[in-house]
Amino acid sequence: MRDPLHEAAAVSGGPGGAASPLADGPLGGLVVLDLSRVMAGPFCTMLLADMGARVIKVEHRDGGDDTRAWGPPFDRGESLYFRSVNRNKESVTLDLKHSGGRDVLDRLLARADVLVENFRPGTLERQGLGYEQLAPSHPRLVYCSISGFGRQGPRRDQPGYDVVIQAEGGLMSVTGAEDGAPYRMGLPISDIVAGLYAAHGVTLALLARERTGSGQLVDVALLDAAVSLLTYHATRYFATREPSRRMGNGHPSIAPYDTFDASDGVMVLAVGNDAQWTRFCTAAGLESLASDPRFATNPDRVAHRDALTAILQAHLRTRTRDAWIALVGGAGVPCGSVRDVGETLDDPQLGARDMIVELDQGFDDVVRLIGLPVKLSANPGRVRTPPPRLGEHTNDVLSEVGFSTLEIERLRNDRVI
Repeated sequence: MRDPLHEAAAVSGGPGGAASPLADGPLGGLVVLDLSRVMAGPFCTMLLADMGARVIKVEHRDGGDDTRAWGPPFDRGESLYFRSVNRNKESVTLDLKHSGGRDVLDRLLARADVLVENFRPGTLERQGLGYEQLAPSHPRLVYCSISGFGRQGPRRDQPGYDVVIQAEGGLMSVTGAEDGAPYRMGLPISDIVAGLYAAHGVTLALLARERTGSGQLVDVALLDAAVSLLTYHATRYFATREPSRRMGNGHPSIAPYDTFDASDGVMVLAVGNDAQWTRFCTAAGLESLASDPRFATNPDRVAHRDALTAILQAHLRTRTRDAWIALVGGAGVPCGSVRDVGETLDDPQLGARDMIVELDQGFDDVVRLIGLPVKLSANPGRVRTPPPRLGEHTNDVLSEVGFSTLEIERLRNDRVI
């Protein structure tokens, strides 16, 4: 017999919906306890929630997730940073250091399929909440641990925010102008990729549980995630022992593959093979370059990159971005405009792909969020609810796991919830 948490997770659209575990996605009917905060963990659990899992976000009663206070900007008192990665979740406030808080968590754990946390290694173990401590009593639990440097090794105890990992993981060394300083990417890439890997690891562990009946530990480190992105930079270093250098927007192995100034702004040109190069030259009115031995093949073009870039830059300045994109893109050569965030989000292509969604929070309060990039034909996920207010679902969730109204009030008076 399924318990109330799972029954609620299996209902499509909330109270009154038709019970169907997969109605809101392939993870429908699963319960996830989210003990994480900031970005990597919440991004992971948002992905699980988008695909139908019931995610119960456990936050400290005093302030909750750190990012609730990250701003400006705020919108009607809500941090836009927090809003970006916490949709489709329920919020329960709980002081895990209080003995009463542990009792509440134990009741939630008894009904959970997945636990996700991103405390520094050893933190939850000291509270008796590490994987090895919980597994004997919860053998089907999938326990996902996200940390800066991982659970083993000499750096396991070091904290690791995204900018630290971008620096230590080699990403900043290859980002920025060739003669300039190293740059952090304009988004928390190591956090986001770690969250992606964590969601992937959780779903793999759930698949394995279907076959074996047992849960397991999913261990994800931000440093590992960042290093995995080095790909060809890493193989180049392994083969040559020469680290990659910053090249601005250029590519070490492909040319032309860079940004160029058109008459009205910046565009990108990405010629990935020799057939595209020939088509580009014809479309752009540069037929003489196609027969120039310096540029005949991609290795030739890479070897003579500076000369090629100078020729192309002078020529591309003569027309607008749209004119070049019509000519070059029409010939099947990858190219595009460098757009700001607003231009990107206003692209009708995103609307056609349901990548911009609107949620009604009541009182004529509409929130716009990014949609789901993974489209499943049979049982797709969806954005169902806006990010929760701190502790919004505490009473309901505690009632579901057996606490009476009087007990809940006592927990609140004792500052447990």
